Amino acid sequence: MASSAKIKNRIRRLRFDNDEMTQEELASSVGCTRQTIIALEAGKYVPSLTLAFSIAKAFDVSIEEVFQYEE
Repeated sequence: MASSAKIKNRIRRLRFDNDEMTQEELASSVGCTRQTIIALEAGKYVPSLTLAFSIAKAFDVSIEEVFQYEE
């Protein structure tokens, strides 16, 4: 992957749009740690495809509504 490419996400926005879901609540519902959610929101971690789909499912949206690939 080119160093200029980046995966952006809307996890923080989606949490607040879903009754201000906490990082802990999201982590628990998708089977990861709160630290993973923190790293995702900060753009410091790219999730596995399985985790990305789980997060999208938790918000009942498509994966494209959560994650965007930018070059």
